[in-house]
Amino acid sequence: MALDLQEERKQAHAMIDLLAPAQLGAVRTLLETMVPTLEQSLASAPVDTEELTEETAAAIHEAYASLDRGEGIPHDEILREFGLLRP
Repeated sequence: MALDLQEERKQAHAMIDLLAPAQLGAVRTLLETMVPTLEQSLASAPVDTEELTEETAAAIHEAYASLDRGEGIPHDEILREFGLLRP
């Protein structure tokens, strides 16, 4: 009978905890080759084929124009808004 994913992860972590330092390095290297990087994931992602509507194109144009006019929101202000930076 197959183990559920949570149990599989639990057992894998338990085995990793038992490895000697040299073995741990080898397993880490193996995992690095098995786990796709963000770059690889983005490169293999399907291309967005949705057409750009006139309305969306106009909205994008207006957004760039507002930035050109200096109407953008500073990065720190956005971070504070989301509670990621103290006031």
